[in-house]
Amino acid sequence: MTRIDNTNEMADIRTTPIEADRFYHIYNSGINGDIIFKSDYNYFFFFSKVAEFLVSVCDVYAYCLMSNHFHLLVKIKSDFELESLVKVQNLDNASERIGLHSPQNIFSKQFARIFNSYSQAFNKENNRHGALIESPFKRKAITSDEYLINTIIYIHQNPQNHSIVDDFSKYKFSSYQSMLSNSKTLLKRDEVIDLFDDKENFILSHKKIIDFNF
Repeated sequence: MTRIDNTNEMADIRTTPIEADRFYHIYNSGINGDIIFKSDYNYFFFFSKVAEFLVSVCDVYAYCLMSNHFHLLVKIKSDFELESLVKVQNLDNASERIGLHSPQNIFSKQFARIFNSYSQAFNKENNRHGALIESPFKRKAITSDEYLINTIIYIHQNPQNHSIVDDFSKYKFSSYQSMLSNSKTLLKRDEVIDLFDDKENFILSHKKIIDFNF
């Protein structure tokens, strides 16, 4: 087992700046660890909201949704792409970058739209009220290719690490099976496989157990 110590970074998991053209491990859970996905429909609906609101501001490299929490690995779009999205001038001006059109605020706004839309639907379906998902979301900047690869493996192995399934490769609410499929996907499948050189090494690399010390 490869254990990666992240304890020194714990203080900034909710305030780490979101910057253009960088990878982030995004993860979050239900309030007080409450269930946020009760049915297959809930999982599919949440991911439909990711497709609707998030892919315009970032590329999705990996994901895993579990009953009370989720993980996403994303790469924020470039400044140029974000500028095009919000149709503003001088996005790379320092004063703009800390304003309403900074990468952080653009991404955070889109994430809030996912949470709000999903939470409203979930609350209505389950006759509940109030916040469902913790806020702000937790994130860690990916600082190396090795960290990037290990994060992909960790995300895919999460259901097995939490004893939800005996074999993570069979879990249907993660991106693992999509990476080995030829079906259409919004994921950056080719880019992920390239990180591992090929599909065979992708599978082999996932035999190594990755455990982040959160």
